[in-house]
Amino acid sequence: MDIKVLGTGCANCKNTIALIDQVAKDKDVSVTLEKIEELRAIMGYGVMSTPGVVINGKVVHAGGVPSREKVEKWLTA
Repeated sequence: MDIKVLGTGCANCKNTIALIDQVAKDKDVSVTLEKIEELRAIMGYGVMSTPGVVINGKVVHAGGVPSREKVEKWLTA
């Protein structure tokens, strides 16, 4: 599963990466986690509010840290 976290390095972006990484480990799901900080690249996904989360090329979240339950649903879908 290819996951990109879009954000310029704010605390919410860092918390989102840490949360996704932790849930993936807890659920024993193999993920490739990438941080996208380039503003032009972020806007290329149509995300105007960070952090954004892109899974396998599809934007699934934008703005604020997602809930643990939401991340668990993404990783078990």
